[in-house]
Amino acid sequence: MQAFICETGIAAPLEGRNIDTDQIVPARFLKVDRSKGYGRIFFHDLRFDADGNEHADFILNREPFRQASILVADVNFGCGSSREAAVYALADFGIRAVIAPSFGDIFYNNCLKNGIVPVRLDEAVVNELRTRLRESNDRMVTVDLQNLSVSLPGGGRHDFAIDPFWRDCLLKGVDDLELTLSHEQEIKRFEARYYSEMPWARVPGMS
Repeated sequence: MQAFICETGIAAPLEGRNIDTDQIVPARFLKVDRSKGYGRIFFHDLRFDADGNEHADFILNREPFRQASILVADVNFGCGSSREAAVYALADFGIRAVIAPSFGDIFYNNCLKNGIVPVRLDEAVVNELRTRLRESNDRMVTVDLQNLSVSLPGGGRHDFAIDPFWRDCLLKGVDDLELTLSHEQEIKRFEARYYSEMPWARVPGMS
């Protein structure tokens, strides 16, 4: 996955509590080949009408938010089903970080595994940030994973927390499987030593 160290970009304020993964990616798109890009189906039914025309009032169809790399959402963002496609759509649209007071648990973990930083901040701070993004001409926000901080328009700064293991994975651009494989030689050396000392533990036919 793509490494994440620090992202400074346009932040889009998305209104609505309990936005679920079916809104992020409607179920009928789950069999779409991801190689064709999931950016088009990101919030599909909120972005487009039945004829494929854009809803002009949806935030991600408006300038400058079409170029947003940070999403500022409300309480319990990404709740509902466990579909990882919701995070694929975020990534393919170009979102690198999501700021919200809280997230659906599975969605939060799927973000970590796909190079997107989910940032939990106090609800009052997030509400004020969305208001500022709607009303001000300054829409630039910085999410600094190295220093675990968010810099807001106007100079405000807030710290956030993230699991140290996942922070390390995100900084290096590796998921949990890739991190394990990076220790392949150490694993092989351990196995060779282990089975030389305890040959009875080897499963017959195992190389």
